[in-house]
Amino acid sequence: MIEIIHRPRKRLFLTLILISLFLATVSSYGIWVVSLPGLANISTYLPLMLGIVLAAVILAIACGVGGIILAILGFRTLGIFQGLAWSAINLLFPVAIFIGKLFDVDKERIERSFIEVSNHLIKQKKIMVQPSKLLIMTPHCLQHETCPYKITRDVSNCHHCGQCQIGDLVTLAETYGVHLAVVTGGTLARKVVKTIRPQAVLAIACERDLTSGIQDVFPLPVIGVLNDRPFGPCCNTRVNLAKVEAAIQSFLPKANSRK
Repeated sequence: MIEIIHRPRKRLFLTLILISLFLATVSSYGIWVVSLPGLANISTYLPLMLGIVLAAVILAIACGVGGIILAILGFRTLGIFQGLAWSAINLLFPVAIFIGKLFDVDKERIERSFIEVSNHLIKQKKIMVQPSKLLIMTPHCLQHETCPYKITRDVSNCHHCGQCQIGDLVTLAETYGVHLAVVTGGTLARKVVKTIRPQAVLAIACERDLTSGIQDVFPLPVIGVLNDRPFGPCCNTRVNLAKVEAAIQSFLPKANSRK
């Protein structure tokens, strides 16, 4: 069954992406016009070559946006359009954030839309990896603030006391045979990815950290699960474990996902 993205988020994200594509097209044309005299002095073929390259880039981005639109509307797309859509969403996202800021659109709304669309595109690609190549990454704020045990270096230090959900995540990771890492920030997250070298990542975080993380590791496929913040940001956060398990299963071959 095809997942259809929440309608208000769909309209917001689609509008920002289309505006971003328009600005990218205008900017490319501007680059070509500005470069035209200098390139023509070097060779009569250079302006044409630059024009062809820029046109090809814009066409590829436009095809990617078309893939995004089809995904947002709930249609399955060809593999090539899925790849282009995945690239386009990451390339145009910073422009979409800038445009949203100009129109006073809440940044968190745009980030949430980006995560939802990105997740949808990843799921449509039906990426399958072995358990040893899947990494669950969660922020340190999921651990209870009074816990004395250090788990950022070794999650097995968790004592499964039940005050937070780290113990539940450790159990999930052991059940499916996947990696689990608790990180304190982007630097440690990148180090973990470099060390484990996963083929896919399931990331748990807030909107800001998820979007920046997806951008950092692109083109590594990431499914993001937003955490809950009943006590405010970065303090005793929670996560929907059912969503985490569903995301794990979406990455694993069926034989491994039904343990």
